[in-house]
Amino acid sequence: MKITDIKLRQLTGVMDVDGQWVEDRFVQPTDVYEEFRNQGRIGRSRQIDDKHLEISSTFLQIETDEGVSGITGPLWPAVGYHVWLMKDLLIGQDPTATEYLWDVMHRSSAHGRQGAGMMAISAVDNALWDLKGKALGTPVYQLIGGGNQKSMPGYASMLFYNATDMGLVRERAQEMKAQGFTAQKWFFRHGPMSGYEGFKLNVDLVRTVREAVGPDHDIMFDAWQSWDYNYAIKVCSQIEQYDVRWLEEVGMPDRIDTYRKVKESTIIPISGVEHEYTRWGFKRWMDAEAVDIIQPDIAWCGGLSEILKIASMATSYDLITIAHFGASPAGMAFSSSQSPIHTPYVETIPKEAVTSYFFGEALDLKNGIVTVSEKPGFGFNIDDSKVESESLIEF
Repeated sequence: MKITDIKLRQLTGVMDVDGQWVEDRFVQPTDVYEEFRNQGRIGRSRQIDDKHLEISSTFLQIETDEGVSGITGPLWPAVGYHVWLMKDLLIGQDPTATEYLWDVMHRSSAHGRQGAGMMAISAVDNALWDLKGKALGTPVYQLIGGGNQKSMPGYASMLFYNATDMGLVRERAQEMKAQGFTAQKWFFRHGPMSGYEGFKLNVDLVRTVREAVGPDHDIMFDAWQSWDYNYAIKVCSQIEQYDVRWLEEVGMPDRIDTYRKVKESTIIPISGVEHEYTRWGFKRWMDAEAVDIIQPDIAWCGGLSEILKIASMATSYDLITIAHFGASPAGMAFSSSQSPIHTPYVETIPKEAVTSYFFGEALDLKNGIVTVSEKPGFGFNIDDSKVESESLIEF
């Protein structure tokens, strides 16, 4: 079997919604500047009206001379360009040779070892694993020795929900608990430059969520790389009493010493590193003992081939590995292969339906428990009935 074509499929469709889909954005690193602090988040969707959300997504599809194809996505727009640059490396190759092709792509990417370049390698790698599973008629999780956790607890990641109206926060937190989730993660709206009022709202968010769900529920909070050491320590001193399961991304991605100092100064477990790439990048964090929990993104860090190496290395440091947005098809295959003590949760995002809108198979989520797909590959294909227009992207 040989690879015959690499396609970038741009799909557009309209999803039915009830009201404003993105209620608010989370704190962002540029919020240190006032001109950015109140800007909305730019995403892959456009709200047409209170009932309709237009979604535009790009998927990578790898085709072969035996009619078997593999697919992954959605991809960020810049990632498609980097995929296109690697096209000549892939055409004519054996798609089942995932280790070989990963190494070839990595060695050819002298200036693409992070960012969009590594996301492109991740996309190709994931599509190749999907193709391999479909060619063998086997779920990917079985190919990687998975099945340790065919079903696992999901935590509700409250992305795009309002985090400053405490009445709404309380209502949504209780709603997620009623749906069966035993854990949920909320995103702070404010950072160091928002003053005392912003600081107070951040602390109020933690207090409100804890009071809403009670003591028998894990609660986590994400600062999305937008704080610094001094601010993180100040917040931790006020929220430790609320038994926070973890505090995520307290600083910019390369501030390893900031994470280490925060970790040493609080009883709250520190998590992050979703914006890191490859086993070599993650090793720096492990050697520095900078975090308690690593959260590699399977679509960014190097794909399934690489996240397996990262997680294996993490076990030797006795670290927890919880994939960023682990409820994606590829993320579920990975998570199911891990020991429950090292991967106790999988991240689900109630308001990230824009990512999975075109999937032919919905996420198997019942009463807060997520189950890996038993279908070949990663278990999804494009649902053509949801595609209103399609075009092929070329560079």
